Amino acid sequence: MSAAPSPALPLARNLRGPRFLALALALALTLAALVAPALPVTRTGAEILMVVDITGSMNVRDYTQDGRPASRLDTAKAALRRLVADLPCGSRVALALFTERRPFLLFAPIEVCADFAPLDGALAALDWRMAWEGDSRIAAGLHRAVAMAADLGTDLVFVTDGQETPPLPGGEPPPFDGRPGAVRGLVVGAGGYALSPIPRYDELGREKGFYGEADVTQENRFGPPPADAESREGFNPRNAPFGSVAARGTEHLSSVREPYLKRLAAEAGLAYAHLDGPGGLDAPVLGAVAPRALRGSLDPRPILGALALALVLATLCAGLPRSLIPSARPR
Repeated sequence: MSAAPSPALPLARNLRGPRFLALALALALTLAALVAPALPVTRTGAEILMVVDITGSMNVRDYTQDGRPASRLDTAKAALRRLVADLPCGSRVALALFTERRPFLLFAPIEVCADFAPLDGALAALDWRMAWEGDSRIAAGLHRAVAMAADLGTDLVFVTDGQETPPLPGGEPPPFDGRPGAVRGLVVGAGGYALSPIPRYDELGREKGFYGEADVTQENRFGPPPADAESREGFNPRNAPFGSVAARGTEHLSSVREPYLKRLAAEAGLAYAHLDGPGGLDAPVLGAVAPRALRGSLDPRPILGALALALVLATLCAGLPRSLIPSARPR
């Protein structure tokens, strides 16, 4: 008569089996996920101050999105939102508005992954109605934006169509009094190259047509008169140094002032790029800003938890009866 098998033998075989080992490893990974600290890492990223022109000419619809006309401001917002989404984690972005002659900082640099939702929401919410003045002194705004970026310790991306309103006296911008190249970055020219009408709005923000020639200052008559002043009708050196006839021009129409923006960018030591559409800023911006070694952290807990779950699921699937597994035999 043979001896009955010891109950300890099947238990020992089960403890050494692959299913038990897989579940034990899954338990160990789960415990590690509960206590694992974040790991310090260093990434190459960027730190950027984004300044967006929200003056009236940025409402000109000379872009196309999804087959429909789109304004310069909406196209710039879409391009910046895509840029933020494509920046590596650890990068930091600050946002400012520009109108009149100075940028207004909305928030200091924040991390693009941890704070992506508020950053993306702030870009999406930019609107021309946020402007506190109607003038647009581009050169003065750019010079102040460079100083703001230096104070924040970031690079600069300045988006504008370059239209000075009112026109500059004598057509000359104020000199740049900073150190060229002290701040790296990019001036982005928004808008088409052909002149387009500028939408006009009433006090309730409803569009009511376009600006006409008589609605916009065509010439800045502060400062010394131009070289051709004596040939103008009604010229009087004391009473009418600019002539007595109203100036004519195309300041009520708008296009990207690319040569002017290139000049301003060169004087400040910045690069220049044209905004070709909602997806055209990644390469120019990353080529113009300085790559920075940014300290960050990597949270290993989601990885450890996913591995533990995968092991548990694999163990459960391996123990399913054959009747529950679909047959691959042909009918």
